Amino acid sequence: MEFENHKTKGSATRAVHSGEAAHKALDSITDPIVLASTYTFVDTQSIIDYIEQGKSREEYGRYGNPNEAVVERKLAALEGSEEAIVYSSGMAALVGLVMTKLNAGDEIVFFDECYHRSREFCAQHLARFGVITRQVEACNYEAMDAAINQNTKLLVSESPTNPHLSIVDLEKFAELGQRHGVETLIDATLATPYNVQPLSYGIDYVLHSATKYLGGHNDLLAGVICGSEKQLVDVRNLRGI
Repeated sequence: MEFENHKTKGSATRAVHSGEAAHKALDSITDPIVLASTYTFVDTQSIIDYIEQGKSREEYGRYGNPNEAVVERKLAALEGSEEAIVYSSGMAALVGLVMTKLNAGDEIVFFDECYHRSREFCAQHLARFGVITRQVEACNYEAMDAAINQNTKLLVSESPTNPHLSIVDLEKFAELGQRHGVETLIDATLATPYNVQPLSYGIDYVLHSATKYLGGHNDLLAGVICGSEKQLVDVRNLRGI
């Protein structure tokens, strides 16, 4: 099945059409809602092909859903990323990333204006697994530079920050990570892809609490992490566990 991409189109076109099949099931003009938790195979050979050849298809609801896939492709198109993974909330997206990327002895550095629950999870709960969390003054790049050591694996900020609305110099933030060989994460929830695409500045990962402006109507709870396919393959695998 071919999906619309529209990477060269404007943000309005990408928001409406990207990630969707040009011709949908049952000739529907919108994507039909798929409620199945489990999916069938046509015959035994199709099961063998799926296992041995790794053919992409639906298998079990926890691993993914056709409607989720449409949203992921659409958000990836808006962010200009290769991959996007949706979660039940923005915090779930953060937890999914750090639990994949960090091991005992690793360190993570936050700007101190990041959402307090994000910092709380890392400082209190990741600490139980031997991960050290450091915080420095927001937008103080010299302080963040000084906080980085050989064990640092991830630099984290929001832009704009929540709730103080400080704007991070994304090029400088990305350069810090690249110079030290450390990955970078920007939570761009309050900006949305309409205003900024952090990956274009060299940032490794972009996170959104889709509950906020991406949802827009106070009737949605969701999150998403965007990045390269290579960097997110293990993150997606963990989400399915």
